[in-house]
Amino acid sequence: MASRDSEFLKNFWIPNHVLIPDSEVDDGQIDGDGPKCPVLVFVNSKSGGQLGGELLKTYRALLKEKQVFDLGEETPDKVLSRIYANLENLKVQGDRLAIAIMERLRLIVAGGDGTAGWLLGVVCDLKLSHSPAIATVPLGTGNNLPFAFGWGKKNPGTDEQSVLSFLDQVMKAKEMKIDNWHLLMRMKIPKHGACEPIAPLDLPHSLHAFHRVSETDELSIEGCHTFRGGFWNYFSMGMDAQVSYAFHSERKLHPEKFKNQLVNQSTYAKLGCTQGWFLASLFHPPSRNIAHMGKVKVMKTHGHWEDLEIPSSIRSIVCLNLPSFSGGFNPWGTPNRRRGRDGDFTPPYVDDGLIEVVGFRDAWHGLVLLHPNGHGTRLAQAKRIRFEFHKGAADHTYMRIDGEPWKQPLPVDDDTVLVEISHHGQVNMLATHEAKSKSVHHDPSSPYHHVAEEEDDDDEDSLADEFRKFGAAETFKIPDEVDIAHLS
Repeated sequence: MASRDSEFLKNFWIPNHVLIPDSEVDDGQIDGDGPKCPVLVFVNSKSGGQLGGELLKTYRALLKEKQVFDLGEETPDKVLSRIYANLENLKVQGDRLAIAIMERLRLIVAGGDGTAGWLLGVVCDLKLSHSPAIATVPLGTGNNLPFAFGWGKKNPGTDEQSVLSFLDQVMKAKEMKIDNWHLLMRMKIPKHGACEPIAPLDLPHSLHAFHRVSETDELSIEGCHTFRGGFWNYFSMGMDAQVSYAFHSERKLHPEKFKNQLVNQSTYAKLGCTQGWFLASLFHPPSRNIAHMGKVKVMKTHGHWEDLEIPSSIRSIVCLNLPSFSGGFNPWGTPNRRRGRDGDFTPPYVDDGLIEVVGFRDAWHGLVLLHPNGHGTRLAQAKRIRFEFHKGAADHTYMRIDGEPWKQPLPVDDDTVLVEISHHGQVNMLATHEAKSKSVHHDPSSPYHHVAEEEDDDDEDSLADEFRKFGAAETFKIPDEVDIAHLS
């Protein structure tokens, strides 16, 4: 390694006594003021075919091995709990180096959107004293999170120069907060059959991000099944989730066919055709359309629910947090307030406490996103959204959180099935100058730019603690038998 590269890497190295509790202080390679940009790196070694494993080797060759973690060997909640406990202990002892590292620490996560969401959920749950900002390396198929914050959507190079270039971007990146959202579903315990989510994988990430709560949980109600979860990018329901479900089912049956990003995207497009997404009016009965399945309500101002009219032709509804969906498209687009039909809609900000609700009729409707100003049917911007299913309207539907789909059975004898989405909190992301995401605090044209606090802060504080926890840390465990390649 060139001496120039070694000097550059000192900006990222973390001394051993910070990484390993009770180890000797050995900061000979660290400048007196500490590293400018100390990083912890988490890699899903099974993402991106062989890329994950190669990237892991390169990071470990350039950084200290103990600051680079294989998510197949150690979960992020254990790593961060251990290191932050040590940092707090060193802080009490007056260790200035540890204090500086805690203030400057940044995280890098390499994997698909599922892997990135896992780490974000852990950071959110742990409520760290100084929450680190996170950069995402695109190793999955969609890579919506990396693309939204300027890290690209193509799988990266794994050689030393590519990693050095990425580290340079991490050091120069700006911090930007991102909203996250809580998802609650409740239904009466069915008289016949089960209503557990059916995933295309044995035990995929979605069943941990969205799962039935225990009977002792505060959200649990006697005589009802209650499910909960959280998301960062989007929640969708309907035909797009059905196509995603078919894709993951196919990948489970024939994993050898899904070895690179291009093949995955091509297969996804073919499944859209075979599932009838391009000829939805012929292959899918009107009873499967969103408006026929139930009512949708939104809360635009604190404490006031109102009905949301859904056009009868809408077969897929997407609740968006980021301006990146299905590989980088922005279904919301940029509303023009001077045009009457755009009403009071604003551009999609990732930290405004609002979620954008968009509808699609079929895949042809989705193709409008290929146009620079294309967008789906804008339905609402809201602080909360609620779906109330009609009794017996359907025996199942398809849902998806951040790329992870499942088939959701619905009890035919229940008129109280509801799904509710509410604001959960925020975490810090790292964004490059090419980021598609916008902050209300950084965009001078934002209607919130000069507002210090949102009017609904009290409402956020009043939500139950359980609504504020994704369950990604202590309660979020990936079982040993699960292949985390499925998180890509």
